[in-house]
Formats: sequence, structure tokens, C-alpha cells
Amino acid sequence: MIHTIDINTSDKFLLLPIENSAPEIKIYFEIDGNQIIFPLSARLALTQVDYWIPVNIERFTGHKISILLNEINEQYSSHLKITTANNFDFNYDESYRPRYHFSPYYGWANDPNGMVYYEGYYHLFYQFNPFGTTWGNMTWGHAVSQDLLNWEHLPEGLSPDERGTIFSGSAVVDVNNTAGFGNNALIAIYTNSGEIQTQNLAFSLDNGKSFSKYSNNPVLSDSSLVDFRDPKVFWHKASKRWIMSLATSQAIRFYSSTDLKTWSKLSEFGQDVGAHDGVWECPDLFPLLFEDRVFWVLLVSINPGGPNGGSATQYFLGNFDGNKFTPLDLPYPLWLDYGKDNYAGVCWNNTLNEEILFIGWMSNWEYANLVPSVNFKNAMTLPRNLRLFNNGIHLAIASYPIHAVEKLRKSVTEYELKNITQPSVSYQLPKDSQGCVEIELVLKLQTSSKFEISLSNDLGENTIYFFLINENRIYMDRSKSGITNFSSDFITTIHAPFATQEIITINLFLDKASVELFVNKGESSITSVVFPKNPYNTLTLKSEKRIPEIQRLIAYTLDKD
Repeated sequence: MIHTIDINTSDKFLLLPIENSAPEIKIYFEIDGNQIIFPLSARLALTQVDYWIPVNIERFTGHKISILLNEINEQYSSHLKITTANNFDFNYDESYRPRYHFSPYYGWANDPNGMVYYEGYYHLFYQFNPFGTTWGNMTWGHAVSQDLLNWEHLPEGLSPDERGTIFSGSAVVDVNNTAGFGNNALIAIYTNSGEIQTQNLAFSLDNGKSFSKYSNNPVLSDSSLVDFRDPKVFWHKASKRWIMSLATSQAIRFYSSTDLKTWSKLSEFGQDVGAHDGVWECPDLFPLLFEDRVFWVLLVSINPGGPNGGSATQYFLGNFDGNKFTPLDLPYPLWLDYGKDNYAGVCWNNTLNEEILFIGWMSNWEYANLVPSVNFKNAMTLPRNLRLFNNGIHLAIASYPIHAVEKLRKSVTEYELKNITQPSVSYQLPKDSQGCVEIELVLKLQTSSKFEISLSNDLGENTIYFFLINENRIYMDRSKSGITNFSSDFITTIHAPFATQEIITINLFLDKASVELFVNKGESSITSVVFPKNPYNTLTLKSEKRIPEIQRLIAYTLDKD
């Protein structure tokens, strides 16, 4: 049954009442009798309104707006609650809204995509549901920043169409007008997910404010594959052509093009190497320099199959000759981050001085739809630099927050260090931090076989890191970190390797709902979301006999400008 609601208003927003536990129904919009928006799915409220979703209808003032609700029955009363307003007011600073990590203004967010530096701004597109805080209606959300820290939310970049929803992809600056859309056109290469997954183009001539979809889409398809998506494209100087890395089931295919419109398959990688317990997604291929030698890095996200359950990002090191990626002989799988909450990360294109800048989705597919935030779901990691280092056995990748993160520091507390002989010591974090702190801790390990670092609050909630020196491993326990009952997968113990040294530096970045741990400038990292009922306010070190010698302990309160 189709139920029609006519809207006659000059208000700016149509407000849809959403209840996360309600079934999804199809919603169609008509303007003057013509369908103008690809059908979307929403969980319109049946018994209670969890939150409201705004639909901007300002541009349709003076026209007849009709909402068509599919699969409705006589008991369905949600249409009575649909309303309009000139303002969209909600609790933006809700309990688990991060202060300095990127999060969507409202709605659902997952994979970062379309990331490009253009005309002085870093563009961050991302998988976005504008009509709810659970996955669906995949659209490219859009935000821009001049420093990767302070973000301005913009209207959606790409919306679903007759070919399907808009999955991940990338964006490039077409300096030489190879595609014919215009000099320095900003071009998005993205996956439409409909009956099959296809690769498509859209271009912008107004600095990314709006995009026009290429009239001859799709530019690449393969009906034999269900998973055929997430194109990451870059200009390969040596061969003077565009190279695409594409996720194809359990492998990565490489394609080339001179105009972004016609693509030729070059090679395929991955069938017999790396982790294969889930679908391969979100590839990225780029060079990194180590001791005057160029190595190529291939990032591949996998879901499920991560080292600690659920989704995670693996990487391969090797050589790319313009046609084929050849990996080094290393003990794969290698993981970019051992926390459960760094997934689908890729790097910005067209950066200044070709700097490698990375950001990931800070959640896990095991529970991303279930976390306790209200008006939005999920955030991004801190932006990071990637570098190669030798871990004593082989080359590996370190990831660490960009230097500009230091601009977030608003006050500093440097703790007085004494000769501590007892097995435990606690320090109060800055009182004005509101759970947003950077902690820098330098330890001399001496002969300790293990020690632990915990973050806690007055309710007894805690996140604990156990450092086992003899095993060269870190274990993390967030089973009592705060709200955890939304998923049993959330409380599994996390483990990560780290290279033991006499002196180690530990950096912890706490936001209201996350902790990012970095050892020795990112040579080991654990990214984790947490949901304490009160902010963590205490740092505690413990050991069996005597804690390691603390050589430096500083805490910075963090916030955006």
C-alpha cells in the first residue's frame, strides 16, 4: 500500500521522526508530481521518536511536495508525526560526540572516500546516511578543512541515482584535462551499487561544491563479480596515465587509463597472500621512501578477518612497475592498526609535497550500528602520517597523528616525577579536560617483565593496557570501559605487537568516546572507541614489583579552535 502525504509549506526543513528499532520502509519524494529523489529507506517512528532527521526542502518553496510511503499499513501512524520547521535544533554536543575528531553533523558515517587536497582545502567525503543513524542510503557526505582539524560541513557531494547507492571511491585533480571536463576539474571516481556494482565518474568545476555525473556512466563494470568496488585512482608519473586499484572479491585488480573514461585491466594481486577471512575492500596504492629507496604500499581493508575480530586494515610492501604489484617476502598478514576501530582508511590525493596523509573510520562492523550515540553514529581517526621503519625483523609501517595535532593543545600539566618504589602510582588528569586529553609518557623499562597502564573514572570504569615485555605484546581490556552491553564483540581482549626497547614513548589521545594509543611514534598503535559514563580522569601505572622508571609525564587538554 502506498500512502501519500502532501506538504504545503515555506519552511526550510522537513523533519522525519526516526526510531532505530522500527522496520525500514521505502520513501519517495515528488515535486509537482515528478519523482526527484531516488527512493530512500528510513526507520520512521512507530512507537517513539529516538531523533529527528532534517530534509532540506528550501529550494522547493512554492512547489507541491508529496511524500510517498511504501509498505505502510493502517496501524502505521508515523506519518502523523512528520512535520516542518525553519530550524533544526538538536543536542549536537551529546555525551559521545567527539570534541576534536571528525564526526558527521548528524546521521550515519562510515568509510572515508574521495579525499583530495584542492585549492587550499582538504576535502573529506565519506559514506553517509542522511536519513538515519544506521547504515543505508549510501551517499557521499562532504566536509572541508584547511588544517585537517577544523572541519566545515557541506551539502552532500554525491547522492543515489537510478544506478544505485553511492559506495566508496576517490577523487583526483585533472590538471591536464585528460577527461575533457575542464582544466583542473575535480573528478570523483566512485562505485554505484545497484543490481551490479559499477565504476562511475562525476566532475566539479566549482571547487567541489557541486558535481555533475558523467553522461556515459558507467566507465567500468564486470557483471560476473558481486564485489567490484572502491576505486582508488592516482596519476602515475612514470607511465603517464591514471592507475586504479579496485577491490574485486578477495583480490585487488589494477587498471589503467589515459582519460579516466576508458579503462584497461593490467594485473591482479592477492589470491595467495595476506588475510582472506572476509571480503577485501578500500584499496590504496602509494609510494613511501625508506633510506633513499622507494617502496610501494598497498592498503587492503578486510571484513571480517581482523586480528582482533571484525574489520581491520592489512598492508603489503613491495614494488609497482606501472603494471603489476610485486610484494616483498614478509610475514603477511601485516596490520596497520591492531585496535578494533581503525578501518577502511585511505590517503589524500594531490597533497602538498606529495605528503602521505591517512585517515580511517573509527569503528568496527561488528557493532557500528549499535554504539550508544544518538543523533549521529561513528567518527574518523585522527589524521596520520605514515612512514616505514625497521622493527628489527623486517620493514613495517608506523602511523602517528600529524604534527598539526599539536595545535589542539590548550593547556599543559607537567607532573613532578619522584623516585617511585611502590608497584602502583596514580595521577589526576587535568580537571578542565572534559575527557579530551593527550598524555605523553616516557618510560625506562629496566627489568620489568610486565606492567599496566589504566585510564579510569570515579565510577570505576576503566580501559587497561597490559605491556608484556618478554612477549613483545600489548593487551587491551575495555570490558569495564563504560557502556559495553550493546555487543558481546565489543569486550573481546585486544592484542598487538610492539618492539621492546630500553626506553619507550607512549602517547594516548583521549576524546569523549575514543582512545588512540601509540607506542614509539606509531610503531605500534591501538585505536579504540569507548563509552564511559563519566570522562576518564585518572591515569594509573602498575607493575608486579616496581613500576618502570617514569622519565617524562605530560598531559595536554585538547580542543579545536
